[in-house]
Amino acid sequence: MKVKKIPMRMCIGCGEMKEKRSLIRAVKTPEDELCLDFTGKKSGRGAYLCKSMECFMLAQKGRKLERAFSCKVDAEVYEELKNALQREMDKPFDNMP
Repeated sequence: MKVKKIPMRMCIGCGEMKEKRSLIRAVKTPEDELCLDFTGKKSGRGAYLCKSMECFMLAQKGRKLERAFSCKVDAEVYEELKNALQREMDKPFDNMP
């Protein structure tokens, strides 16, 4: 039986390679809107972050999103992304036994 390849992506905060499924995708849509894509299916340029506030803070401090998307990211956008990440981290795990 053929082994299925697991897609790997690099976190822009910590720089570690992890499974794509375990990361959150930040997206710059064709309308130049920045948002977090928890489904991984929105169209646009994507960058990946671990599901941790530490990686988000590293990405913000190092302006990694600005580099990934080649545009200026306002403080309000970072705050909005931070709140969305916090809400996602606070959700209970549905697939836990």
